[in-house]
Amino acid sequence: MGEAKLEIKGIARIDAKTKRLVQRLRKGEIAVIDHKDIDTTSAQLLLEKRPSAIINLSPSISGEYPSEGARLLIKNSVPILDLEEGELKSELEGKRIEIRGNEVLLNGKVIGKGRWLSEEEVEEKMEEGRKRLGALLDDFVRNTLDYLEKEKDFFLQDRAPFPELGTKMEGKEVVVVVRGRNYKEDLGALRHYIEDVKPILIGVDGGADALLEMGYKPHIIIGDMDSVSSAALQSGAELIAHAYPQPDKPSPGVERLKKMGLPFQVISFPGLSEDLALLLAYEKGARLIVEVGGHYDLMDFLEKGRKGMSSTFLTRLKVGSLLVDAKGVSNLYRKRLKPIHIFLLIVAALIPTFVLILVSPAVRDVLNLLFLRLWTFLRSLKP
Repeated sequence: MGEAKLEIKGIARIDAKTKRLVQRLRKGEIAVIDHKDIDTTSAQLLLEKRPSAIINLSPSISGEYPSEGARLLIKNSVPILDLEEGELKSELEGKRIEIRGNEVLLNGKVIGKGRWLSEEEVEEKMEEGRKRLGALLDDFVRNTLDYLEKEKDFFLQDRAPFPELGTKMEGKEVVVVVRGRNYKEDLGALRHYIEDVKPILIGVDGGADALLEMGYKPHIIIGDMDSVSSAALQSGAELIAHAYPQPDKPSPGVERLKKMGLPFQVISFPGLSEDLALLLAYEKGARLIVEVGGHYDLMDFLEKGRKGMSSTFLTRLKVGSLLVDAKGVSNLYRKRLKPIHIFLLIVAALIPTFVLILVSPAVRDVLNLLFLRLWTFLRSLKP
């Protein structure tokens, strides 16, 4: 990419968390993020907003593992400038900035310098990451086993200490939506299933906004509440703030919901918010649990910076056969043909026939002849 020639101007949107920034980002603006090794989900969220450029205060791809986000953005013509000099602070929010060559300017003054990522560099870093996967996997497995030892008691309880909910899930089907990889496509594929079955809908943080975007209202919203919109929180859903047992990890959701004056409950859980949602549905008697956008493979966890997957592993062991992936449901489910559909199909088939009779004299003459012959035949049968 020609650094000396490239000139981009636009409003800056800056946030330490990409998933929070995309709630404010608009098409053509410049996204200023602090996101080491951009993950696929974050890249997809950024692509939906179509920024004119991305300035990253951290390396967009470090080579520590083969993260896909930077490659996805560049292949879709979104340029990325990794900042190397200067400091871009939150005061930059909403201000018009300019990127000229490799320099970032505010009111004509240089406030930072960086380096544009090229496709070639991204591919080189991807290859470096692939070579390190073996060592990463060893560390990942060790961390998972360490945390399994600490968290197992919670999962071995006959009944988890979950509060009573206003939303009843016993005997019902439940859809848990996480704003993860390809969540929009998976949710769209479930449209017929959701319309026919009318399952309980649980949004995990930004998953609640995904439901609203598709025209559905979530029954329950669970999570840290740091990446869910105020509109979703005020939609009337039952709110559950995810708190962690560790005293050094306060839940940001509690303070936010208090400030908004919304009623909510708090559940302390040692794992991910999506695992809490799955376990809650299981403990409350769900007949089937369908997950959209969840974490399933090693790369998902590495991209999110997870050191292990103990809670996910234990949750799926406990939930067992009740849990299915959205892709499986969309492939197996077929829209049910109801009696009203059959009736409408018959009516639709008859309409052209009646129209043909009305507009065609020849058809009317043939039908009249058939009617007269039938009438004559019936009269001949009388004694």
